[in-house]
Amino acid sequence: MNKNQDETLSNAAGVSAQAAAASARIGFGAPVTITVAPNGGRRTKVDHPAIPLTANELARTAAECLDAGAAMIHVHVRRPDGRHLLDAGAYREAIAAIRSKVGQRMVIQITSEALGIYAPAEQIAVVKAVRPEAVSLALRELVPDAGAESAFAEFLLWAKHADVQPQIILYDPAEAVQLSGMIERGIVPWQQIPVLYVLGRYTVSQTSQPDDLLPFRASAAPDFDNWSVCAFGRHEAACVTAGALLGGHIRVGFENNLSLPDGEQAPSNAALVSVVASSIRQLGLTPCNADETRHFFTPR
Repeated sequence: MNKNQDETLSNAAGVSAQAAAASARIGFGAPVTITVAPNGGRRTKVDHPAIPLTANELARTAAECLDAGAAMIHVHVRRPDGRHLLDAGAYREAIAAIRSKVGQRMVIQITSEALGIYAPAEQIAVVKAVRPEAVSLALRELVPDAGAESAFAEFLLWAKHADVQPQIILYDPAEAVQLSGMIERGIVPWQQIPVLYVLGRYTVSQTSQPDDLLPFRASAAPDFDNWSVCAFGRHEAACVTAGALLGGHIRVGFENNLSLPDGEQAPSNAALVSVVASSIRQLGLTPCNADETRHFFTPR
């Protein structure tokens, strides 16, 4: 047995312990939130003609994905030329368009992603200006060093008082440890905060594998009550289904992947949602509705 195999088996043993704890905590068959991330900040119509870039396109996509089984939409907005944008007015327009199509039947989560363009202060400012229902926050962007912790703590306290639901994006297990330490030191004003594990984002091929989840769920890793998984490439459905079986929630969409499991191009974001909704139903799990999602994604 080589070193990599030994590490995989060790991680798998740790995961089994956390899986047992997850089963006891939420119960087999419990609802699983499906979030759709329909566009991201990079891809354009050149990559896929059905990528939604405008407010109206996002609204139509939201309605389609709601029907397919999604309870949350993760929203990026763009400049007229298609480039990534953090702008309160653009977010308000997109949120209003989506609400006009789906009402309160979906949670709308905006991104604060910098994409190498925005500084932490600018990211925080747009979230405060929009005051969205939910927001994703990349730990490595907003807390690039210890000197940024106080501003992040102040921002999270604002979010708590403003009833904005944060989800912390974690790109590697070391960031999970960092976040856990911040909770212990009181920088995070909750004992539990939703997190998103990103699998394989910085691999050369940007193609994730289900076992990329193992280090995040090893017995020595921090155990967050509410965690989700997203993955890149054609194995997206396999990765997030594995996450659901271990007690997690799932995120799919054109931000991460353009392919169906068989390698064919997905015709729409709704098609990717349908694949995972069908997969989890076959395994005895049930897609959440928006009200269940709001409950599960409330920090505690």
